[in-house]
Amino acid sequence: MSSSVVESEEHQALRAAVAALGQRYGREYLARTAREGRHPEELWADAAKLGYLGVNLPEEYGGGGGGITELSIVLEELGAAGCPLLMMVVSPAICGTVISRFGTEAQKQGWLPGLADGTRTMAFGITEPDAGSNSHRITTTARRDGDSWVLTGRKVFISGVDIADATLIVGRTEDATSGRLKPCLFIVPRDTPGFSRSVIDMELQAAEKQFELVLDEVRLPADALVGEEDAGLLQLFAGLNPERIMTAAFAIGMGRYALAKAVDYAKVRQVWNEPVGAHQAIAHPLAQSHIELELARLMMRKAALLYDAGDDMGAGEAANMAKYAAAEACVRAVDQSVHTLGGNGLTREYGLASLITASRVARIAPVSREMILNFVSHQTLGLPKSY
Repeated sequence: MSSSVVESEEHQALRAAVAALGQRYGREYLARTAREGRHPEELWADAAKLGYLGVNLPEEYGGGGGGITELSIVLEELGAAGCPLLMMVVSPAICGTVISRFGTEAQKQGWLPGLADGTRTMAFGITEPDAGSNSHRITTTARRDGDSWVLTGRKVFISGVDIADATLIVGRTEDATSGRLKPCLFIVPRDTPGFSRSVIDMELQAAEKQFELVLDEVRLPADALVGEEDAGLLQLFAGLNPERIMTAAFAIGMGRYALAKAVDYAKVRQVWNEPVGAHQAIAHPLAQSHIELELARLMMRKAALLYDAGDDMGAGEAANMAKYAAAEACVRAVDQSVHTLGGNGLTREYGLASLITASRVARIAPVSREMILNFVSHQTLGLPKSY
């Protein structure tokens, strides 16, 4: 999308600058950090130094004063270079956004400058063993005990807890008037007593580990609560909508990376008299993948613009659609790219085989494509619920 009608000159310049950073690192760098069992600290530090990690956070707290639109551009371009930073989805996008919108002044002063300059990170804990994608079934509870909060529950598939200074935990408190449980958000520092973690053994090789968390009577001060106790879903989805938009950016970047590899290969690989890219059986599926990725990018941009404009309802619908479209486009782009390279697509040299597994993540997390279809059928089309 080079037209300034679609994207401003400033955004085009941001894309170019981030792409240049990504090219300095690339896919092999990220794969090596995963093999070595460490985090991409060098890339994270360089991205922070250039102001990319906090581009969405308020200027008065050290951020760039932009929004999810700018942050999604950063993640997409790093992904297109083969080195996306998963913790960008979590730390600045979800946690930074929630704190900047709903946090107290002390919370903003304490967390946003560090999230912006990369010296602090925060994980996000919502998924539970029995709740899956249904945030309404969260069973982690928070109860008042004098001036404190006490949290009890479990979380699974929580990224980067080992490097995060704290985790923004989604718990539920009891409404005094109705007795119903409603979601609330709490900052839980990493070394808080009763807060433990264990690594989940994943087949997917990634620098960011996945954890199961146990909160066993975790006692927190009153100021650990982010936002209002009575705000409910409003505050929760203030973080979940950026998460969906950033997941779309992650998937689009990955799809673009795979497609670029396949196109380069198809231009030079010869089996008969012409490069294989001259044959429509190769060219057309690659062209279709390009179209699907561009369409997903447009929906992602719509979702980001709506969110940055303060239209939470409109952004919710668009963010879910963008995540769905981007995940499907990414999976098909990766599959077609591997297929284009044939046996070479499964070798370590070309770096595409690992994406077969990685591309599926966007279909599953942070919410399954089936739950997105439920959302669209109910919220957009007005069809009755089956559950």
